[in-house]
Order: sequence, then C-alpha cells, then structure tokens
Amino acid sequence: MWDRLYITMWATLLRRILTVCGALVVIAAAVLFWPEPEGPESCAQGVEKSGDECVGVNGSGYDFGTPEITKVARAIAEENEKFVGDKPHVTVAMVLPLHPGLDAERKQLRSEIQGAYLAQYRANRSEQTPLLRLVLANPGADYGQQAKVVDQLEVMAHDKRDNLRAVTGFNLSLKETKAAVTHLTKDLGIPVLASRISGDDPANPEPGQDKRPYPGLARIISTNSDQVAALANFHNGLKDAETVLVKDTRPGDIYNASLARAFSHKEGGPPGPQDQPFTSPGITELGDSGNDFAAISLNICDSEARYVYFAGRPVHLRLFALKLAATPCHGKKYTIISGSGSATLNRYMKDADWETLRGGSGATEPTVTVEYTAPGHPEVWNLALRDWDKKHPGAASRPGYLTEPQNELAILSRLADRSRDRIGPVQLDDSRTMLVHDGVMTIAAAVFLANSQTDGVVPPLRRITAEWPRLESRHRVAGTSGWICLTNAGNAYDKPVAVVELDPQTRKVDVVGIGWPKGHPQPDNCVVPSGNK
Repeated sequence: MWDRLYITMWATLLRRILTVCGALVVIAAAVLFWPEPEGPESCAQGVEKSGDECVGVNGSGYDFGTPEITKVARAIAEENEKFVGDKPHVTVAMVLPLHPGLDAERKQLRSEIQGAYLAQYRANRSEQTPLLRLVLANPGADYGQQAKVVDQLEVMAHDKRDNLRAVTGFNLSLKETKAAVTHLTKDLGIPVLASRISGDDPANPEPGQDKRPYPGLARIISTNSDQVAALANFHNGLKDAETVLVKDTRPGDIYNASLARAFSHKEGGPPGPQDQPFTSPGITELGDSGNDFAAISLNICDSEARYVYFAGRPVHLRLFALKLAATPCHGKKYTIISGSGSATLNRYMKDADWETLRGGSGATEPTVTVEYTAPGHPEVWNLALRDWDKKHPGAASRPGYLTEPQNELAILSRLADRSRDRIGPVQLDDSRTMLVHDGVMTIAAAVFLANSQTDGVVPPLRRITAEWPRLESRHRVAGTSGWICLTNAGNAYDKPVAVVELDPQTRKVDVVGIGWPKGHPQPDNCVVPSGNK
C-alpha cells in the first residue's frame, strides 16, 4: 500500500508539486470554512449580548434598544467624533441601566443622558483642556451585570486612547450599585461622581480625614438623612403623634432602607402609631402591595397621624397614595412625605389617578397631598429670591448661593432650547437633567483643576481624586441645583433641596419652599467650616 501511495503521490517531481499544492488547498479550505467557536453576540462596538440584555460601553451612538435616547446618543457620538476627535481628552462614563421596561423610566433615562450631554457640550467650549469624551455604559437591569462593565472601564482607564478619568451616572441606591462603586474606587482607583444616588451608602463618613471606604468617591446630591433633616427644618418640627412611617422592607434596596432610618428620627410629644411595613417584589413590581396598602390605610385612619412618611419607590408610592385617598376616613386629609426618588412620580400617574387624589368631582381640596424633596427644580431659585427680597427690602445685593444657581439654570435652559432638534425636548422639572448636568460639570471642574497642576495635558487618575476636596470656596461649582462645595470626605456640604408638592388640581409639581440640611444657608463663598457644622 505504501509503495502504491509513493508511486501515486511522490515518485516524480511533478507529482510532489501537485501533492503539496493539494495539501495547501485542503489546509486553506479548513481555515476558511471550519466553523469558529461561538463567542458572545455583538450588539454594537464595545457592547455584547449577555442573556437577554446588551451589556457594555459605547460612545458611538448606540441607543441600547431604547428609542427615547436615540437622538441624544447620536448627539454624544457626534460631539465625540467631530469636536473631540484625536485632540487631548479624558473619557467620562455614564453607568446606568439603559434599557428600562417602563415608559416613565425611559423618559427619566432620556432626561439624565440629556443632562450629561449638555454638560459635555458646555465643558468642551469653555476654552479649557483636556476635552471631555462621553460614553454610555449599560450594567443591565438593576445593575445586575455591573461587574462586566467595571472590567471594561478598568481597561479604558489605562488605555491612552480612552483616558477614562471618572465614572458617573449611578441612579439607583442598590447593593449592586454599592458593589460597583466599591470596586471602582477602592480596588481600581477610578474616581466616581454620584449625582443621583441619595441613599446614605455609598458615602464616605465625615469628617473624612481618616479611613474612607470609598476613596475617590464624590457626591453632589444630599443623602437621605440630609434631605429628611432639610424637610424637618422646613416644617419646623412635627409631633410624633402626627406622623407614621410606611416603609418597604425589600432586601438590597439601600434607598428604601436609608430613607426609613432617616424618617425614624426622634420627634416631640406623645408617641405616634408604630411603623407600617410592606415588602414589594421589585423596584417597579407591585405584587400584592395593593392589599397591604388597603389594610395599612385603615390602620392609619384610626390613628391621629395626618403626615405619612413613605420610604419606597415611586411605583409603590403612587399605589399607596391612591389606596389612602380611596379609604373613607371621616373627611380626614393627609400629606404623604417622601424623598427625592419620588421626583418623577407625576410620570407614573394616570388620568383617573388625579381624580382619586382630588377626592372626587365634588371635593374642594385634595384628600391626599404628596410632598417630597427634589434635589433640583427650575422654579426654586425664583421662589427663594422672592422670599429673600421680602425679608431684606432695599438690600444692595442678593446672596450668591441663590443668584449663581439661578444664572446657571438660565444658561442651561437656553442651551436645552437650542439643542431641542438634536437631543429631543428637555424637561427640567424632574431634577434629573439638572443633577446629571451638575455632576458632569463638577467632573470637568476637577479635571481642569488637576490639569493646571499636572505636567502634560491629561492628568492621572489620582489627581482627579485629589481635587474633590478642593471644590469649595474659590473652586466651588455653581450648579443649577445649588452651590456644590465638597467636604474632605467628598460629600456636598449643606446642599439645598426643593420642597415640592404634587398638585392633583393642576397635575403639576409645585415648589413650596427650599430646605437646608443644616437649618441655615451655605456660608458666604461656600467655605466649608471645620467639622462641617
């Protein structure tokens, strides 16, 4: 057999050449047509299919299957490509779930990304360097796949083409969010700016000189504890018998838990009714919460409580308000008080809901009024300045902690109007555009300050972290939501909140005042006092 093969394939030079060529053809065909092992399906550049979600980082216009953000994602891509291009730049990543299921959540998402884009646009035309490149990063629903995104961000932080220098966007106070912030700041040394998570954790404890669990974390939004303190100062103290706490005990939700703790502060007078707990199945899932709320409403009716502290998410707040309003209680009127997570409650309301809150067609005043803290509102500065003018008639000047944010808001409003065709209509009254805009502008301030003290155009990661506590006094950030003056722990000092009410008659959110966590406005020029008093 071997002799026959030799004669057929190798006996002459011509046969050897033909045999070798044939073998090469077979090998080439195998390389070309042999099926490659299947890898993750690509959704877009930097984004892969993981389960039923597209997870990853992209700055080239991908909208992650959410049509509400298509325009603004393309505007970011255009800014990245045409204005930033190959010029010296740093990258800022917006990490937040980019494919939410509810219509209200998708509108919230659009507002947040619009705020980031408008800040990028302003920072890049401030005649300072380096420029800002913005990317969107999807960690999956409820941040469930944040670890994959954090791994990508780590690579980008050390890639000289990306120069990732800060991460922002986080909009839910969950254990998964905390895990992402911990890994980014503590393990990887990547600065994080939190503009939307109001839970008391993640946050560095004051005074911030010693151990910090999140080195490199800065926050521009008041914690739930600070917001509740601002509400208490606004109301000048409520009696314990007048109030009752309704709280969601679902595990893993840091926002709910920290808001419940904050609402459990000591109040004067005889004791009021005990807490009324319920456990929801998810952030946007109701489950049998309606049955719980019906029973809770009857219990509250029999108490003296007229003010209901609600520690829960907007979806559950809406249903609770409706159940409470529908519970006959001898003409009793209620005010439900909640935190900044309720800032988009009106987007969850349906036509029939407003009628229920009004108490029916013949009612002269609402059965239930919903009041909450908003970390920003377009009308708060006008209201606060009118009140200040009444108390200081004929004053030669007005305080900068009111006039500077008002001026910034006017600039943002004009830019939003001019950008309407590029990014879609911008709604400022839900605070999200304002807060995210202020967050990216705060990052830009730290980058520019670091660059002025660093050799080269792109400052290293550690310099951004080092600049957070410098952003006070002379280097304060005049945000649309108020002065941003960071403590040594990276927290916003005495950041004001708007106190707002949901008006069932007009279906609008009305500003009723401004609250200060310390019980007084920020000091002149925003010099953070020793001990943060």
